[in-house]
Amino acid sequence: MHIAGSWILLLFVGVLIALILLVLHLTKLGLLVHQQIPDRPHRRLFLASVSFFLTFLGVRLLVASITHHFGPFGYVEMGGRHIHHLVWGIFLLLISGYVELTEVAAHDSSLSIILSRLLALTYGAGAALTLDEFALWLNLDAAAYWSRQGRESIDAVVLFGAMLAIGTWGAPLFRRLIQPHASRGR
Repeated sequence: MHIAGSWILLLFVGVLIALILLVLHLTKLGLLVHQQIPDRPHRRLFLASVSFFLTFLGVRLLVASITHHFGPFGYVEMGGRHIHHLVWGIFLLLISGYVELTEVAAHDSSLSIILSRLLALTYGAGAALTLDEFALWLNLDAAAYWSRQGRESIDAVVLFGAMLAIGTWGAPLFRRLIQPHASRGR
């Protein structure tokens, strides 16, 4: 029995997001994150980067297991056409972008805070699913995924992941470095 990759991806992303949210609310690690990353934009960047890297790792493992016929997994096909996981990533990015534009999560209520975290996690997962196949959409060749050109996907993932990490950790550092100099000039 083959389990379609879309169900595995949906289950994986859903479980990943639920676990991260539970860790944030029920563990000492979540308390540490709240203490060390107190402001909302940086915490959301942190959540997006965690979701991004875990989804990337998970999807690489899933594709490798499908490619090497390990486990009951199979590709997603509709009408004989293979649906690549970048399609699901684009859907997640579109949904999270739309919800962000509606400013549903821009308030300080408990529901808005949970929604903003959910959006950050969804964004990270969508970006990982999309950028994992960067070489495919850059070269318009499905064979690029495991070929030498597939390195372009890894490069894109590393660059984007670094950008998320810099936004999380670097922005507060740069702001602290700049603030003392700004006050000296006055």
